[in-house]
Amino acid sequence: MMKIGIIVGSVREGRNGSAVGKWMYDFAISRKEEDVEYELVDLKDYNLPFLGGPATEEQMAAVGAWLGKIASFDGYVFVAPEYNRSVGGAFKNALDYLDGEIRNKAVGYVGYGGLGGSFAIQSLRGINAERSLASVRTMVSFSLMTDFEDFSVFKPAPYHEVNANAMLDEVILWSKAFKTIRKVS
Repeated sequence: MMKIGIIVGSVREGRNGSAVGKWMYDFAISRKEEDVEYELVDLKDYNLPFLGGPATEEQMAAVGAWLGKIASFDGYVFVAPEYNRSVGGAFKNALDYLDGEIRNKAVGYVGYGGLGGSFAIQSLRGINAERSLASVRTMVSFSLMTDFEDFSVFKPAPYHEVNANAMLDEVILWSKAFKTIRKVS
C-alpha cells in the first residue's frame, strides 16, 4: 500500500489552506485507487517551536509527532500558501525539522495565492532538492482572483482537475520507484 500525505502548510487564522487541502484530499480519494491511501495532515495541529529556539515539553512532543507522521508516508502533496512571494515561515520551519523522514521520496505541489502560489512552489522546489525530496513536474495553482470568491471562499474551476490528476499520477509513480531505493539503502 502506497501512503501519500497531503500536508496543509499554513497555520494562519482565517487561512484558505484548509479548504484547498480538503479539496485536494477529496479529489485524491475520489480517484478510488486500490493501492494508494491518502491522509490529510494539517500543520496547524502541531505546535512546533522555532527550530533552534527554546521549546516546552509539549512542543518537543509535537516535534516528535510531526517527525513520526511525516516519516510514515511514501510521498507527499504539499499545499502551500504564497506569502510575500515565498513559502510561509511556519511551513519552512516545519520542513527544517525534517531530514531522513523525507529523503528519497516524491512530492507534488498545490499552491495558492495572488499568483497561484508559483513563487512558494518555486521556493519549495529548491528547499526540498537540498533534502533529497524529489519534486514532480506538474503542479496545481489556485489564484485568489479567480478560484476564491471575495478572496476567501474557495470555488476552484473544474479545469484544475487535469493538473491534479497528472500531479497525483507523478507522485504515485515516483513514490513507488523511490520506495525500492529506500529498501536497499
